[in-house]
Amino acid sequence: MNITFRQLQVFAEVARSGSMARAAELLHLTPPAVSMQVKELEGQVGLPLFDRHGRTVALSTAGEYFLVHARRLLTALKEADDAMARLKRIERGRLTIGMVNTAKYFVPHLLARFHEEHPGVEVRLELAANRGQLVTLMTAGDVDLAIMGRPPRELATRSEAFARHPLVFVAPAGHPLLAVPQAPAQVLASVPLIVREPGSGTRAAMEGFFAEQHVTPQVAMELPSNETIKQAVIAGMGLAFLSLHTVTLELKVGLLAVLDIAGTPVERTWNVVHLGARVLSPAAEAFRYFLIERGEAFLAKQAEEARSALPPAASASRPA
Repeated sequence: MNITFRQLQVFAEVARSGSMARAAELLHLTPPAVSMQVKELEGQVGLPLFDRHGRTVALSTAGEYFLVHARRLLTALKEADDAMARLKRIERGRLTIGMVNTAKYFVPHLLARFHEEHPGVEVRLELAANRGQLVTLMTAGDVDLAIMGRPPRELATRSEAFARHPLVFVAPAGHPLLAVPQAPAQVLASVPLIVREPGSGTRAAMEGFFAEQHVTPQVAMELPSNETIKQAVIAGMGLAFLSLHTVTLELKVGLLAVLDIAGTPVERTWNVVHLGARVLSPAAEAFRYFLIERGEAFLAKQAEEARSALPPAASASRPA
């Protein structure tokens, strides 16, 4: 088969976006050019790679098998390009950052500061709904670096902690438990909790806390979105366990408040992770160092802004 890497790139982008028009926009091509590349590729393969449904497309059975090999080839090409860029000591090209849902509250701000210093790097964000989806993106080689809480044990990775990650219980303004200082965790057994879905790092941290406290929580609702959980708590549907980074705004304006529960905030860390066998490009190395050098100070400042809303006892229990 006389297949070009450009055809593979177009094919992989159409498969990812599910739309010829969207792929054309992301690749800075015209829709007819994308359609032509796909048709030429299908001609080389001798099988239809997509099932067409109006303006949307879906991988055919042959396309699903072919995508596995296409990704391997594209990953190999990118690693070769990164190796050459490393030898040239230049920072250019595309940097793809994967992050869990909770990290979206600070990663874009850090990337904006990084881009000011490295304007030649084109940054692309891949937002995963939870930790499990991010691990899938890493396994497929779709991201250069991942920002997450717990590094995956199921993959051979290199991970480095770059900042503290406090998690707290939040309630709507005026909730009776807000008047109880250093309340034992047992008080939470009798109140409805709105929690993240299984597979989420926040959910795992919450379950770990309750296991340590020998408390069986009353889960009233599972939701896959921090924003939806916050709105449900504000509406009085229950309490929630969330990253302090996700509730800064709501704490400032008084829509939410942090409960003073003994043993909280639960301290975790944010990590920058990549596959151990992957050779990082100079751009990826630069962003990794940027996170390690600047991430802690930025997130500490963000947490300090929310810290004023913490109950005095809980605020005092935070590490310096």
